[in-house]
Amino acid sequence: MTLDSLPIGQRARIAAVDWAVLAEEEGQRLRALGLEAGAKVAVAHRGIFGGADPLAVTIGRMTVALRRAHARAMQVELV
Repeated sequence: MTLDSLPIGQRARIAAVDWAVLAEEEGQRLRALGLEAGAKVAVAHRGIFGGADPLAVTIGRMTVALRRAHARAMQVELV
């Protein structure tokens, strides 16, 4: 399952990130936010615009806005 399809409120751990589909600067930003393999995350909200973009993702005590395309690059495992 990818992060973009994770149900709201369901906790998961990022199992892998396909960094190759992301631009280098996007990958750096996501790593700086802690969004990499092993991080525990949950989707807090989905946007109301087409494709439910962006996603509000909780990581630790922080909530970040994440494009759906970026979330789609992250494989998650339910915890």
